[in-house]
Amino acid sequence: MKVRVSYGTAIAMGLVRGRMMVKPTTAYLMTHHNGRCRNNCAFCPQARESRADLRRLSRVTWPSFEVDEVVEALPSGRFARICLQTVDYPGLVDDVFELLEAFQPLGIPVSLSITPVERRILEEFKSRNVDYIGVGLDVASERLYPLIKDSLYSWEDMWRFTRDVVEVFGEGRAFVHLIIGLGETDREAVETIWRAYSTGAEVSLFAFTPVKGTRLENRKPPDVLRYRRIQVAHHLIREGFSPDDFEFEGDDLVGFGMGVEELAPLIPPGTFATYGCPGCNRPYYNERPSKEPYNFPRSPGRGYVMEVLSTLLGSRGSH
Repeated sequence: MKVRVSYGTAIAMGLVRGRMMVKPTTAYLMTHHNGRCRNNCAFCPQARESRADLRRLSRVTWPSFEVDEVVEALPSGRFARICLQTVDYPGLVDDVFELLEAFQPLGIPVSLSITPVERRILEEFKSRNVDYIGVGLDVASERLYPLIKDSLYSWEDMWRFTRDVVEVFGEGRAFVHLIIGLGETDREAVETIWRAYSTGAEVSLFAFTPVKGTRLENRKPPDVLRYRRIQVAHHLIREGFSPDDFEFEGDDLVGFGMGVEELAPLIPPGTFATYGCPGCNRPYYNERPSKEPYNFPRSPGRGYVMEVLSTLLGSRGSH
């Protein structure tokens, strides 16, 4: 049996030679499947109708290794956890159980991103060292979801699955993945983030990354400042704010009901870093190392927070 390993993780484990700008603190792995996914997400290299390289997910390459080789090398990476990504295909659940059984002797907690499964399967995952589940909602707009996802699972199927995960694993143990830049409005993004937290889930934000061979290969990534604005809204919602506390012009998010001086103490530097399961830093998943990251693998300094907030709100005075 084989498993895919993200390139940075493979370097950290000594499976390949290469340079790392930032060491991954989580081991990012993916199920190995010779075919494409049953779903047809417009942004994904693994999609049913994609022409992209199957070794890719977002902009990252995922070479394959024998499972025994990976299990032997994992301790050398000193990872906080394993994050197992999955491609949807017949027999997936059986493969996941086989991988979890191989990982279990290591005693490393496992986060699992998977399409909806029955509650009894979730309970079995929980008994095998899985403590967080990633929910690939991806599209932060019910309006766009069927157009972009083209999935076996509807918008409401994904929310039902989210609720099941929360009930089986507990509040804060479901991470709803949202990709910013797929055509959603700011209002849709904010309301979807709020719905996730209202359900007892958490949210992990990604930036859209065009990949050659996918249906959205010609779409541009989101503007960094727009992404920062959504990150600020995400943090505030996590702290108890609601969309009604924010300021919109049409569907554009333009303010947070306060000026820079009031807002700054509420926004820690980690707001602009990768937010996910404990130990996740996901370095340069959405951009090249030469560019400003959408999600910093380490928290930027306090000065960066002030710079961003001043740019977003400085010209708006107290609004």
